[in-house]
Amino acid sequence: MIKEFYEENNAILDVYTKAIAKVHGQHHPEVFQVRQVYEQIQKKIREGNLDVKDEFKKLRDLTGNYAIPNDVCDAFRATYTLLATFDKIVLQ
Repeated sequence: MIKEFYEENNAILDVYTKAIAKVHGQHHPEVFQVRQVYEQIQKKIREGNLDVKDEFKKLRDLTGNYAIPNDVCDAFRATYTLLATFDKIVLQ
């Protein structure tokens, strides 16, 4: 399930995590770390390691359990929503 979700959503999460860091990083500096952690997830999964629980714990901590700030765009909302969904799959 992890691999399937990753393959279906990686392209958009890759673009969105970069975009929100660029657009919202000044007011929400945690998105730079979100991008770094997502890159770690990508690397592990590409290498065949599906144990990404530690990375998702970091994401939960960084984002306040994927709390969406009031002053962000739809791409930001979509990013956190997708990451939260991915996290639930990882924890199963």
